[in-house]
Amino acid sequence: MKASDLLSIGELARRTGLSVSAIRFYEEKGLIEAFRTSGNQRRFPRSDIRRLSFILIAQRLGLALGEIEAELGKLPQGRNPTARDWRRISVSIRGAIEDRIAELERTRDNLDGCIGCGCLSLKKCRLYNPDDQKGTEGPGPRNVLN
Repeated sequence: MKASDLLSIGELARRTGLSVSAIRFYEEKGLIEAFRTSGNQRRFPRSDIRRLSFILIAQRLGLALGEIEAELGKLPQGRNPTARDWRRISVSIRGAIEDRIAELERTRDNLDGCIGCGCLSLKKCRLYNPDDQKGTEGPGPRNVLN
């Protein structure tokens, strides 16, 4: 790689809008990799501007850093995500997003029911005690022992 294709950490920070400490954090996580000069200074490939931009956009879209790390780990070392990669990533993450939406909708629907119920009983509450099969039949005893 030519020296003109490498950026100092300060230049990378200026070009991406990230702090130097944030760039070091992403480097520690293995999301980007610096080369070291003979004076032990970090130098980053110019392509890391795109890689860091991808990370920032993915985080802004709600992806956890672990998810981003896993997806970037599927790429050959040093290669930035392409539009095709992003389509593949979005398909793989779409299911998790749909699951989150469904969970939030269930929570919303159960919350409405709980507020309307007014039982204030942890023993009968279907949210707190979801496996109480007999509790779905209403209050009071259901099994009578002889």
